[in-house]
Amino acid sequence: MSVFVTTQGHGPDLALLHGWGLNGAVWQNIRDELAEHFTLHLIDLPGHGQSANVKATTLDEMSDAIYDVLPAKTNLLGWSLGGQVAMKFALRHPQKIDKLILVATTPQFVTSNDWPHGMKPGVLTDFASRLITNYAATIKNFLALQALQPAHTGQPDNIRRTIQLLQTALLARGAPNLNNLMHGLEMLAETNLRPLACRISTPTLVMQGDHDALTPEPAARWLAAAMPNAEYCMIAHAAHAPFLSHRSAFITRIKPFLNS
Repeated sequence: MSVFVTTQGHGPDLALLHGWGLNGAVWQNIRDELAEHFTLHLIDLPGHGQSANVKATTLDEMSDAIYDVLPAKTNLLGWSLGGQVAMKFALRHPQKIDKLILVATTPQFVTSNDWPHGMKPGVLTDFASRLITNYAATIKNFLALQALQPAHTGQPDNIRRTIQLLQTALLARGAPNLNNLMHGLEMLAETNLRPLACRISTPTLVMQGDHDALTPEPAARWLAAAMPNAEYCMIAHAAHAPFLSHRSAFITRIKPFLNS
């Protein structure tokens, strides 16, 4: 069974990979404008959206699952978990990628003795427990974390709109399956791409909000420095979903990178 993908637009190919728990509908806020410049391939990752029945329990399996639905050569944009999938794809199938964009992505989601730029393992374990006992409230809190910005930025309407867009995308292709969400959390807990980052030679743009509550900015800076052909872009006052909260700044930055 193949993963679900929708294609629209014209121009150079650009495939987009969403984050944990979401699906390809999360790109609806930027889809139409990008489609004026690129041929978009909006993919539902295995276990998500309309790819809910496609099984993938490891990052390797998830990256291999998208191989056949991608063009022979494409630009690849991955957000959060989708960014980790994109990195693994670049390692396994570098000949398929022209340029790489990593958005709010970390090489290692949880902290360890030599990696302080993440969430404590216990936080992720607690999140998994709450997901089982109170699914609706846990997902709601997770979406709110993705939009969270400090009070001094004075953007409550923007925060509410970002949460609303995430909620709409979450349910656009059917409610996510709890088992699939748990597999995704296990993947986030176990993944460590730090030793491999130096092997990704694809031209890469690492994009990060400076108020991201899920993937800290130092992790993104580390990633950009570790990759041999990467540049770093910080979007001021953005949280975990800058393509929703800071749409214009996001699009303005990626277009020249892909067209250069």
